[in-house]
Amino acid sequence: MGTRMKVLQAFKALHKTRQEVFKDDYRALTAARFKINEEFRKNKEETSEENIQKMINMSLDVEILLRKSVLQMEHVTDDTLMLRPRESLLLENVPYCDTPRKKS
Repeated sequence: MGTRMKVLQAFKALHKTRQEVFKDDYRALTAARFKINEEFRKNKEETSEENIQKMINMSLDVEILLRKSVLQMEHVTDDTLMLRPRESLLLENVPYCDTPRKKS
């Protein structure tokens, strides 16, 4: 697959992740869109295959980071925040165990 296609796929993946992670938050959606577009535009004239591949890998790492570590919170009152986790962040509830599990 061509480098241009890989760059476009990374660009689209970042924007899809942005829409999912910052759902219903207009300010965050706009700021993230601006930053993504700015970074891709800034490096538009890059010709080195090695540098382009490094930047593609970095964008994929950023996408994973956004998906796994960003939580949305909403101010309910002055001193109360409501957490709005995405379905992908919810894990199975495993009870705490003092003794470590034996590896099989």
